Amino acid sequence: MNSLIDIIFSVTDLTFEEVALEVFRYQYEQVEIYRLYCDSLKQNPSTVSSVADIPFLPIEFFKSHSVISGEKAVQEIFESSGTTGQISSKHPVADLSLYEKSFEKCFEQFYGDVSEYVILALLPSYLERDKSSLVHMAKKLIEQSNQNASGFFLNDFEKLYDWLDVLRNGKRKVILLGVTFALLDFSDKYKIDFPDLIVMETGGMKGKREELTREEVHIQLRTAFDVRQIHSEYGMTELLSQSYSKGNGVFNTPPWMKIFVRDMYDPLVLQKANTAGNVNVVDLANLYSCSFVATGDLGRVNANGSFEILGRMDNAEIRGCNLMAL
Repeated sequence: MNSLIDIIFSVTDLTFEEVALEVFRYQYEQVEIYRLYCDSLKQNPSTVSSVADIPFLPIEFFKSHSVISGEKAVQEIFESSGTTGQISSKHPVADLSLYEKSFEKCFEQFYGDVSEYVILALLPSYLERDKSSLVHMAKKLIEQSNQNASGFFLNDFEKLYDWLDVLRNGKRKVILLGVTFALLDFSDKYKIDFPDLIVMETGGMKGKREELTREEVHIQLRTAFDVRQIHSEYGMTELLSQSYSKGNGVFNTPPWMKIFVRDMYDPLVLQKANTAGNVNVVDLANLYSCSFVATGDLGRVNANGSFEILGRMDNAEIRGCNLMAL
């Protein structure tokens, strides 16, 4: 397996499909619920010859089944925050070092050496839980930044404002990583002139505020912090990799992750570039779980491989329910 892990993190556009097929064969053999799902679609390693043939597991299965390789023990279980009244997703992780390697290499690819940054994490709803993959990532990045000024903020907006006021007069690069509703709550009360600040929203209102469009969110945040662009992180409990946007809601993936969109009416058909559809994610780092996940997001993949998230699919909670009896 170590050799496959090395291959995953050195994958290129030219080798991606070959590696994805190898990961598919492993997960078909080792992840029981995924094998049952593939069999229900009459797809298996003998019939799958390209990424387009690989079945994408509906994300709801992480709410009802344990999606993990049968040859691996669970090291950690990450749990989604969910919305009131909904069942949370649970992602049993067999190897935390895979997750850490993924987000460390991804951060370095898009932002450089984390030790050059002060990392401020405004993640109140996530800090209140002890099973958040986002908090685990932020904690590790804060540790690796090796900056005394880095740290978490719960609901103390005044302290965060004072900290930002000090940091804006220094020479260090600063990232404010925050869940969307908390950044908006902060911006309702405080304004600060900090044009060099990287404000990175992680998405998520979770019923805390009225839903806004991405453009409405970014306008408010750009005004509050006096920055030209708002960065975004796209990730989820069920995966081990992230994509980043440095503005305008256009995301890019690390080499071991790719986004596809499926037809809204036929989930087994993948759309061409520049066509809107439901988002499928290939995350090769999610080796001991499922690397092929059909999400509840609506999106569009551009010709250069970048992508945009356009919203959520209506009735996303019932997608795939006819297969839940597996």
